[in-house]
Amino acid sequence: MAARSAPSCHLRLEWVYGYRGHQCRNNLYYTAAKEIVYFVAGVGVVYSPREHRQKFYRGHSDDIISLALHPERVLVATGQVGKEPYICVWDSYTVQTISVLKDVHTHGIACLAFDLDGQRLVSVGLDSKNAVCVWDWKRGKMLSMAPGHTDRIFDISWDLYQPNKLVSCGVKHIKFWSLCGNALTPKRGVFGKTGDLQTILCLACARDELTYSGALNGDIYVWKGINLIRTIQGAHTAGIFSMNACEEGFATGGRDGCIRLWDLTFKPITVIDLRETDQGYKGLSVRSVCWRGDHILVGTQDSEIFEIVVHERNKPFLIMQGHCEGELWALAVHPTKPLAVTGSDDRSVRIWSLVDHALIARCNMEEPIRCAAVNVDGIHLALGMKDGSFTVLRVRDMTEVVHIKDRKEAIHELKYSPDGTYLAVGCNDSSVDIYGVAQRYKKLGECVGSLSFITHLDWSSDSRYLQTNDGNGKRLFYRMPGGKEVTNKEEIKGVHWASWTCVSGLEVNGIWPKYSDINDINSVDGNYIGQVLVTADDYGIVKLFRYPCLRKGAKFKKYIGHSAHVTNVRWSHDYQWVISIGGADHSVFQWKFIPERKLKDALHIAPQENLADSNSDESDSDLSDVPELDSEIEQETQLTYRRQVYTEDLPQLKEQYKEKQKSGTSKRRERAPGNSIRLHFVHGYRGYDCRSNLFYTQIGEIVYHVAAVGVIYNRQQNTQRFYLGHDDDILCLAIHPVKDYVATGQVGRDPSVHIWDTETIKPLSILKGYHQYGVCAVDFSADGKRLASVGIDDSHTIVLWDWKKGEKLSIARGSKDKIFVVKMNPYVPDKLITAGIKHMKFWRRAGGGLIGRKGYVGTLGKNDTMMCAVYGWTEEMAFSGTSTGDVCIWRDIFLVKTVKAHDGPVFSMHALEKGFVTGGKDGVVALWDDSFERCLKTYAIKRAALAPGSKGLLLEDNPSIRAVSLGHGHLLVGTKNGEILEVDKSGPITLLVQGHMEGEVWGLATHPYLPICATVSDDKTLRIWDLSPSHCMLAVRKLKKGGRCCCFSPDGKALAVGLNDGSFLMANADTLEDLVSFHHRKDIISDIRFSPGSGKYLAVASHDSFIDIYNVMSSKRVGTCKGATSYITHIDWDVRGKLLQVNTGAKEQLFFEAPRGKKQTIPSGEVEKIGWASWTSVLGLCCEGIWPVIGEVTDVTASCLTSDKTVLATGDDLGFVKLFRYPAKGKFGKFKRYVAHSTHVTNVRWTFDDSMLVTLGGTDMSLMVWTNELEGYREKRPCDSEESDIDSEEDGGYDSDVTRENEISYTIRALSTNIRPVFGIKPHLQQKEPSIDERPPVSRAPPQPVKLQTNNVGKKKRPIEDLVLELVFGYRGRDCRNNVHYLNDGDDIIYHTASVGILHNIATGTQSFYQEHNDDILCLTVNQHPKFINIVATGQVGDSADMSATAPSIHIWDAVNKQTLSILRCYHSKGVCSVSFSATGKLLLSVGLDPEHTVTIWRWQEGAKIASRAGHNQRIFVAEFRPDSDSQFVSVGVKHVKFWTLAGRALLSKKGLLSTLQDARMQTMLAVAFGANNLTFTGTISGDVCVWKDHILCRIVAKAHNGPVFAMYTTLRDGLIVTGGKERPSKEGGAVKLWDQELRRCRAFRLETGQVTDCVRSVCRGKGKILVGTRNAEIIEVGEKNAACNILVNGHVDGPIWGLATHPSRDFFLSAAEDGTVRLWDIADKKMLNKVNLGHAARTVCYSPEGDMVAIGMKNGEFIILLVSSLKIWGKKRDRRCAIHDIRFSPDSRFLAVGSSENSVDFYDLTLGPTLNRISYCKDIPSFVIQMDFSADSRHLQVSTGCYKRHVYEVPSGKHLMDQAAIDRITWATWTSILGDEVVGIWSRHAEKADVTCACVSHSAISLVTGDDFGMLKLFDFPCPEKFAKHKRFLGHSPHVTNIRFTSGDRHVISAGGDDCSLFVWKCVHMPH
Repeated sequence: MAARSAPSCHLRLEWVYGYRGHQCRNNLYYTAAKEIVYFVAGVGVVYSPREHRQKFYRGHSDDIISLALHPERVLVATGQVGKEPYICVWDSYTVQTISVLKDVHTHGIACLAFDLDGQRLVSVGLDSKNAVCVWDWKRGKMLSMAPGHTDRIFDISWDLYQPNKLVSCGVKHIKFWSLCGNALTPKRGVFGKTGDLQTILCLACARDELTYSGALNGDIYVWKGINLIRTIQGAHTAGIFSMNACEEGFATGGRDGCIRLWDLTFKPITVIDLRETDQGYKGLSVRSVCWRGDHILVGTQDSEIFEIVVHERNKPFLIMQGHCEGELWALAVHPTKPLAVTGSDDRSVRIWSLVDHALIARCNMEEPIRCAAVNVDGIHLALGMKDGSFTVLRVRDMTEVVHIKDRKEAIHELKYSPDGTYLAVGCNDSSVDIYGVAQRYKKLGECVGSLSFITHLDWSSDSRYLQTNDGNGKRLFYRMPGGKEVTNKEEIKGVHWASWTCVSGLEVNGIWPKYSDINDINSVDGNYIGQVLVTADDYGIVKLFRYPCLRKGAKFKKYIGHSAHVTNVRWSHDYQWVISIGGADHSVFQWKFIPERKLKDALHIAPQENLADSNSDESDSDLSDVPELDSEIEQETQLTYRRQVYTEDLPQLKEQYKEKQKSGTSKRRERAPGNSIRLHFVHGYRGYDCRSNLFYTQIGEIVYHVAAVGVIYNRQQNTQRFYLGHDDDILCLAIHPVKDYVATGQVGRDPSVHIWDTETIKPLSILKGYHQYGVCAVDFSADGKRLASVGIDDSHTIVLWDWKKGEKLSIARGSKDKIFVVKMNPYVPDKLITAGIKHMKFWRRAGGGLIGRKGYVGTLGKNDTMMCAVYGWTEEMAFSGTSTGDVCIWRDIFLVKTVKAHDGPVFSMHALEKGFVTGGKDGVVALWDDSFERCLKTYAIKRAALAPGSKGLLLEDNPSIRAVSLGHGHLLVGTKNGEILEVDKSGPITLLVQGHMEGEVWGLATHPYLPICATVSDDKTLRIWDLSPSHCMLAVRKLKKGGRCCCFSPDGKALAVGLNDGSFLMANADTLEDLVSFHHRKDIISDIRFSPGSGKYLAVASHDSFIDIYNVMSSKRVGTCKGATSYITHIDWDVRGKLLQVNTGAKEQLFFEAPRGKKQTIPSGEVEKIGWASWTSVLGLCCEGIWPVIGEVTDVTASCLTSDKTVLATGDDLGFVKLFRYPAKGKFGKFKRYVAHSTHVTNVRWTFDDSMLVTLGGTDMSLMVWTNELEGYREKRPCDSEESDIDSEEDGGYDSDVTRENEISYTIRALSTNIRPVFGIKPHLQQKEPSIDERPPVSRAPPQPVKLQTNNVGKKKRPIEDLVLELVFGYRGRDCRNNVHYLNDGDDIIYHTASVGILHNIATGTQSFYQEHNDDILCLTVNQHPKFINIVATGQVGDSADMSATAPSIHIWDAVNKQTLSILRCYHSKGVCSVSFSATGKLLLSVGLDPEHTVTIWRWQEGAKIASRAGHNQRIFVAEFRPDSDSQFVSVGVKHVKFWTLAGRALLSKKGLLSTLQDARMQTMLAVAFGANNLTFTGTISGDVCVWKDHILCRIVAKAHNGPVFAMYTTLRDGLIVTGGKERPSKEGGAVKLWDQELRRCRAFRLETGQVTDCVRSVCRGKGKILVGTRNAEIIEVGEKNAACNILVNGHVDGPIWGLATHPSRDFFLSAAEDGTVRLWDIADKKMLNKVNLGHAARTVCYSPEGDMVAIGMKNGEFIILLVSSLKIWGKKRDRRCAIHDIRFSPDSRFLAVGSSENSVDFYDLTLGPTLNRISYCKDIPSFVIQMDFSADSRHLQVSTGCYKRHVYEVPSGKHLMDQAAIDRITWATWTSILGDEVVGIWSRHAEKADVTCACVSHSAISLVTGDDFGMLKLFDFPCPEKFAKHKRFLGHSPHVTNIRFTSGDRHVISAGGDDCSLFVWKCVHMPH
């Protein structure tokens, strides 16, 4: 029996030899206490050199690979490897966990670093993206995360001198990060020409933005900002692995074995070469350095730790050593001394002193060592080698005795015989050789029985036998010394073995798990004296078993610390210690053995705090002979609460089915019925599988739960109120200490906990996201701020919440077995207990984790199953109730005593002011004093004690008690049978509420003329309920069998009941006594019905597919209906009592004639014409509409028609009760839906007068009573009903602008492609042909001609060093809305275009810009709260939501100083399309363009995401907070308006309800505004405005505009509302209207823009002014008094803007665009001077050299010449059919060159006048023309073409000039070409898909600007013939810059945008002289 329990002795880790130097860096530090902290294997070690003592941190479950020291040098953070690796922050002094950070990284945690004040920790993962993550480690909360790099990251550090900046480095990169909001944004370090791009291994930050880093080649790279400024070459001769900064300077250590010290400016102080010191050796490599004062710590690759005192640097002190890399397998202990010998693949053999904890000898061999043994006399040491040889050494001086090689494969095991005469050597070639020791190791025999490699050997005590184990798990015996195999079992029986190290054999059967055949145990060693066995396995675990242990699956104690496999384990010679060695971690662990008798003294070291507890899970029960589980508990543990379909799955399922059903739903569907029902009373209480779920509230009401309903019961008035926020079974309930809030947890795929107010019944917070399947226990903390919850997933996860914020604080795996209860410590909010099956655990919070310790039972008892628990009167005391009826009393984690309290389990206990109350299965409630010394009083729950005022009857005496609590002078008791009782202190008991007991409830009948109903259930009872206000159970009768159906006779006197054994009975309806019974069938009776009228016949339907018809008077069976192919589900009579309608399980609808039962066929159309006495059928045409879209997943189980035949109520398998209009023809009828039952609704019935509906829940055993409310009567109430399954088919309306906005696909810059259809090889990839006359270097030829004539530039040529954005002409109005706002009291306006936010001063026209976005801005909003003045939020497009720099993000910034306050990277893939601030300004709401159109709420200052949820399956256009709220907001979109509430972490939404208005349909909604009293206004696509009260449509303002209402604005100060729409201007109408607060009256304003239609996209109201943004890119200010319009901003309407020309002498420029206009802009006056409408899209424009003429090329092939002075047309011509791409005047004004996409350039002679006849054209142009430039002498033209080739032609002949030398001599008048050798440097490496699109050389001819498809401007020097030339970049445009020009005098650069239709004016900053 002994093996059934774990041994009672214990191992304590005493010493670890080793240090992890391989594959790790920077992992060795001094703590504040001058101790040394490092790690080895899975253990953190704190070593005190003074006391030569080690402390261990063992909170990790796998290898530790990273370590960081907190700036105060007491706390340590360590990171581990593993599938779900975590970080522990622990105290180096107490070695206790402070915080656990988990659930983010995968694979492992490669680096860690604390910030300057130690509040934040950064970690880097080993996953493929090397994720970088920043933590608030105390709270265990992740603040930010971003992909780190595509390759490994080796080091990361906070910049200690600049807040929120970090630096990381690794393979071929260094990155400089800034943290803002939740966004980590990297900038790559620029190596430039200063140093080679190479791998950086370590770094340290210094002042003034300096960063020092160590490189792979031994140099130190010094960075300033992100640029490499210098290198310190040869700092080390090989890679620098470690760099440590301290007060005095920096220490570096490298692969060359040197330590160098540097001062604070990185000037060298000194070098220490460890290889040259006494302890040094060749190949020493430094992995870690730490410099403090005059001490330096050094960690090496070979697992040594040196300490160097600076002034004696050649005498390093070796304070720790271990084996080097390579597996460690050999272990032997000295037979007489406390010594251990180890040998490893590093070829060294080492001897360790177990007393001094030190290495005392080391010897290097030729070969890797695999095993070792010491002879009995301790003189010889034998070592087995990997090459098949073995060597014997003298222990004394390590000199060789012999070296023998008889085998080719590794020697895995060798042992000396106990008498010292033989040595047995086991080899991997499956043989064992025997050698004679005295004969100089002569071979005496061999054993050859094995077929596999030898793993273990043991000698018998008399040295006559040897037993072996091999790789096949075979155990063989041999006679010694000859080696003959022994096959006779008898001979072996009596043999006593000298040692036991074999893993197979009867004595060690128990070390193997019960049902597995794995061989993962590497080593065992038996301690005969202590009767214990120690084992080592592949999972890094050392275990203690009792010895012998004969039965498989024995109990054990387990100890972790080693990481991967433990290869060997041995007892020391005197059994004081156990030595274990790790294979891969090559460390040696020394464990102290603490025998049983010493354990008591050692109690303080009791269960070590571990995340994986040392007292293993498997050995949970220290005794397996636990008493049988109580039947009730057994039943309960088998409940899994899993569902086939969870309510959360429904929306997805619906979508899937909708796809399939698209065709079928064309018919116009019936509307939902007018009347509705409201839950009125619930009979039932969930006691059968829940405990302690019944409480008094503050005002003495009673709160409990049943099904999916939270119930508040008022016992004075006998009324109930309901919390209906759950959508599935509630499993647990807890009450807040103030007794006004309640927390309830439910079943679900992602189950939620709701915290709600018992007064208002509103949800305060909803917590979800961390449990699975369900939440089975909850508890509030004493201060009410926190909540603990336990899930029913496999590991019973425990979560600690800050429930108001909805934040998860900590999470941990609870137990493999079920947890029944969680209780929070009332005195210490960070502690809690959980109790459950064989489980009592004491937890404390550590950051994001919880650390659990098992209750320590000791000798007092056994690990029992705990059913309930409470805390006592101090923080140490706790009490728990067991399944055997005891109460356990705990102090701290120790069991102090047990008290017998009940017969059978103690299910509930409750702490009172001065004692406790307990309730048990024995039906007794006991009151106890405050220490459980005495029982003060007991109350037995008996029928005799029931008081007269009871609302029902007790079914049995002493029902099992599941909940007990006290308050208001009464005891409140809940029973397993679903009864709630109130016990008076003096003894009388009042029954308040009851329901059916466990078992499904199906049978339901309502009385023909009284408000009562009858139910019958599988619990074998028949009950009568009063539905009138007294709400009670009137009568009950026990039945022999459960029943499934019942029915009242028409006169109400008799009651027929069908039972589950095929019998049925008729009872007296008043007394419930039997009248008559029959038993004719074998299967369940499923429905029973009296015929109408006199009730002459009784039809009885059964599951064996028959219906029997009985004559009631004669009690005879008169007919049987046959013909059904499946069980019968429902039967109904017709009014005459002649016809039966039948439904079967095969979905057949059949008809039979009574009384004989003949089958009839009735055409489906005729069925509804027959008058039916009742309708409970779910089949047929009349109720086709009741089957849901997802009918395959769920069945409609019941239906019932009102007696006026208008409303059909149905119940289904998902727990929904629905109301349909009858007849429900056509598929998928519209309905109202109600959730209260949890799983299937088994039956529904209207009462005789239709005033109530009664419904039954199958497994929730509850009877619910609903009142029927007629159409006009009902008040508007929340939770009223849900909408129908399929959204209205009606189309939501059409408008071109809306469609365009809806379908636009936003490209991100990084993915942009060519805007022109170019082909061919890019210039930088083309091979250059050498020109014929490569001139010699010294040449007497004339000097090279200038490339470009320089004109109109001052005397000195100064290069341009920078461009500064000065003006932007453009506004994004075409697809964005509500994006123009007033700031600074209406002096400024703010808006956006491309990727810049623009602050525009109305008076001066000056602009300033926010340029931090790296891609297009899509939305903008201004914070209205006075505390956040001028704070703006903008959202941008992005790529996938991977949190990288291209992910979509929201920037919050100060509009005045342009400081970024926060960046929110978000999971809205594609982009953010709407942002809105809450009333307090602290929250921000954002909506994404992802397919789910996710809605997210942020606390933007912290960058924290509070809540997020899918918004709608189609586009959401706008979502806005109510102006007075931080929790309510409204979203509008395509056929969508939703009203949202934020509760904690959850977003609750309600769809807008249209039903109250006749013929209202859901249209596409475009804008939203708000009024007082919860009014909401939404603008629609049709021009109507809908007015909503709460979420119900109450009015429509028809045709508020003639076209879509795109914009609405609520003025906060006076509540007036501005709307903007799409209208044609008319006398009375206008595109902008100002309305009163209720939207009743309005005033219209016309925008005098001269457009055919005005389309307003944004409105905003200031003081007396309305600000309007239009689709045509104008921003207009309208005066409210005089309606005067002032256009503030103009821009092109549609792009791209292809044409751009600057005036030859003035600061004007022209632009020509796709929108058919050419516009003239004035830079100095910052405005548009003129615009010409051409009627066709324009492609190019050019000034004549004097500036008096303008040529314009059109998309249709026409070109026009205008005179500038009069804007008259001078001439026009159309010689081509395709677009003109470029047009140029020659410098002498004589010729006009016109280049087109027809691969042609035409020449016109302007001197011949305006007839414009073509004089010639250029031949053989290979592709379309991109740009053209004339030479200075007007005789040549260069043309760049669409195949990346540049050609030069003569003018005017058009001849192609081929001579390269001649071309080189040409001086050009202008240069706008992107091709040619002079500009090869402008092409970038990375442009696979995107190109440089335009270029322009400055008038000074020394600078060049380019624009490209990415939207970037670049500034180069000209010429730039070298590839990939250096440049500066300027961002701002959206993808595709289409054209770029310098203005005269090189004062400005103008760039034109493709996608953004904007013109940017950049000021040129010239270098100073």
